[in-house]
Amino acid sequence: MLTSHALHVDETSLRVNGKNQSVHVASTSKETRYGLHRSRGKQATDDIGILPRYKGTMVHDAYAVYPMYTEASHALCHAHHLRELREYAELYHHSWSKERAEALLEMKQAVEKAGGALPEEGVRHWEAVYDELLSNGRRELDERCQQGKHDGVRNAQKFIQRLEKRKQEALLFLRKKEVPFDNNQAERDLRMVKVKPKISGTFRQEDDAEAFCTIRSVISTL
Repeated sequence: MLTSHALHVDETSLRVNGKNQSVHVASTSKETRYGLHRSRGKQATDDIGILPRYKGTMVHDAYAVYPMYTEASHALCHAHHLRELREYAELYHHSWSKERAEALLEMKQAVEKAGGALPEEGVRHWEAVYDELLSNGRRELDERCQQGKHDGVRNAQKFIQRLEKRKQEALLFLRKKEVPFDNNQAERDLRMVKVKPKISGTFRQEDDAEAFCTIRSVISTL
């Protein structure tokens, strides 16, 4: 796992003895490692011990803990971006978000057609499209504010600001063949952590929850 080019990371909550704890996952297409911790933050990922030693590319949902590991490079999950863009389009009727989502899917198709990475000319083209659409989004949000239409604007502005600041991480999949478009691997691996309490309830003891994480790590890896 530590030698993999790309590592999918994510976390979710789990009730143990009536209190929320966190299950952290680090996974590849061949291996899965779950870790239970009372913290959701960096103390947890430090204690679990995988991320401090990893030097490839972490794929994640922009949670603030992961970029703290500077020995690794980072790539953002566009499945999360597409869900957020759909919300702005469907709930608040922002036209910029629909154009943005369509462009992301076109980038994905271009990478797949090229066999996993684009030549530098293609990367520069999509970088220009990326910048232009973010600028268009800012203009539309400003116009909506001037017209007194504030629904969803504040969150959308923060979203655009995040994509501007983390452009390199968002577009890394254009350049590196081993970097995927999304973080679906980690989300799939965490699915059973959420299904288990729905079917058979939560855990009464921490040892039982830790055993569950160990067993799930083995099963998922197999």
